[in-house]
Amino acid sequence: MAKVKQGRWTAEIEGDFVVFLIGTRLNSPRQALRWFFDIGGRRGMPHMLKHLMQHPEKGLLGFKNFGLTNVQYWRSFEHLEAFAKDPDDPHSAAWRNYWTRVGKSTRSGIWHETFLVRAGEYEAVYGNMPPTGLGKASRLVPISGSTSARKRLRRKAS
Repeated sequence: MAKVKQGRWTAEIEGDFVVFLIGTRLNSPRQALRWFFDIGGRRGMPHMLKHLMQHPEKGLLGFKNFGLTNVQYWRSFEHLEAFAKDPDDPHSAAWRNYWTRVGKSTRSGIWHETFLVRAGEYEAVYGNMPPTGLGKASRLVPISGSTSARKRLRRKAS
């Protein structure tokens, strides 16, 4: 179990980055086994994430699993796109396999959302937590007692 960092902390990351949310949905519970193979089976998301963590030059900074949803932090959109399109990386085969297996069937669904985050235009606060989320994918720094979300986001009052 990760060590709890006592107090208030914030994530600090240099430059722009990408938050990528990806998930799957079992639309037909009677077809759970087919769904598992639709989404890649043993060559699905866990395999891709293991590959990416073994190759930090690919640009994945970190990730967090939430059941059938996964939050990923990437160095840039270009890194994410390169991984998605490179036939030598595990994503291409899993993507082709999904559409070959599922076709027009609605038994399983997949989704993703991509957010481009400009430097300094994010806020993250962790209180008495082990490193998690963006704080695990970047570095944690203590928050002084007098800062606010507005100050951390460098926003002027309207």
